[in-house]
Amino acid sequence: MAVVKEGGAAPCGEGSGAYEDRRRQSLRARYAYGLVFFATNLLAWFVRDYGARALRGLHHVPVCGAGDSKCFQSGGVLRVSLGCFIFFWLMFATTFGTRKLHEARNSWHSGCWILKFLVYVVSIGIPFIIPNIFIQLYGEIARLGAGIFLILQLISMLHFISWCNKRWMPDPGSNKCGLFGLFLSTICYIASFAGIGVLYFLYAPNSSCAFNIFTITWTAILVTIMMVVSLHSKVNEGLLSSGIMSSYIVFLCWSALHSEPQTGSCHSHMKIAKDGDWATIVSFIIAVCSIVIATFSTGIDTKSFQFRNDEVQLEEDTPYSYEIFHIVFAVGAMYFAMLFISWELNHPTRKWSIDVGWASMWVKIINEWFAASIYIWRLISPVLSRNQFVNDEGIVPRRPTV
Repeated sequence: MAVVKEGGAAPCGEGSGAYEDRRRQSLRARYAYGLVFFATNLLAWFVRDYGARALRGLHHVPVCGAGDSKCFQSGGVLRVSLGCFIFFWLMFATTFGTRKLHEARNSWHSGCWILKFLVYVVSIGIPFIIPNIFIQLYGEIARLGAGIFLILQLISMLHFISWCNKRWMPDPGSNKCGLFGLFLSTICYIASFAGIGVLYFLYAPNSSCAFNIFTITWTAILVTIMMVVSLHSKVNEGLLSSGIMSSYIVFLCWSALHSEPQTGSCHSHMKIAKDGDWATIVSFIIAVCSIVIATFSTGIDTKSFQFRNDEVQLEEDTPYSYEIFHIVFAVGAMYFAMLFISWELNHPTRKWSIDVGWASMWVKIINEWFAASIYIWRLISPVLSRNQFVNDEGIVPRRPTV
């Protein structure tokens, strides 16, 4: 009979080698879930673009009918997304609270792949028998879920910036020079301002492109503000964190303008892609890989979403939070649905297209402005808190006498 140590430790005879094996198995499981998510993205694309011809049997399903809008095109994407959401929500519910490697729920998270494959198939199949009105309701909820995913992605990005700043930039009082951090800062700012110049060339070839000019110019202003604030004597954050954030918002600006429908003279330097040409296909594949990478990187960064990060990691503890990992993938399923249908539930999409339309453009622009605002607030909030503390304590700085 196994004896359990006090405090919920492992059974007697289970040494560090067993824990190490389970830890490696748990870490490998993340990549398996990433492949599941990637395959689901491809399935959503296939159902959207080719499902009406390849899956004609679905026309006989009562909720699908003879048309293509309910179970194919945007409707098909929403159904596949809902199935993916159901799967990862079930994984979230069944692994919630798992903290030790010797728990049975850890084995469920890291193994039992045949059973989980059956659960996945059932989860994908269930939405195709759900009436269309509930699918439309899910689409409305998915917009909110996709917004939550963007916020989680921003939190993860800010955590990554803080990690880089602590690792490669010296403390203000130390004697270290931080050459590598300075080098990265220089690269980031060169890339940011060079990227802004490229954006002007590609998306603002003439003065009639007023909106594009404003968007790019405002991005340049945000980059400058972040640089100035980070170098202020009271903030003293250094250039690395603001440089990385500047590169990020320039990327968001490019992504927003790239999502703008390619009509008019503002895209004169860009060849309007046709359905199925090699450039469109390559762009689509890169976009899908970006979705998966963004979801995976956000999901594995579970420490960014925990309120307490100072807890000591014991040998038998799980290497990351399973429930946070799965809930990120669940809202990531909502996010990829919005990208495939361009944030519009009944939007007619072109084959091989992804995240193109005015709604997609505005979502990215708002995301860019919100990210820059949060970062600037993160820089100045400690200064404001210190000033408020001084005022509350009644300490008034002495004015110099003349």
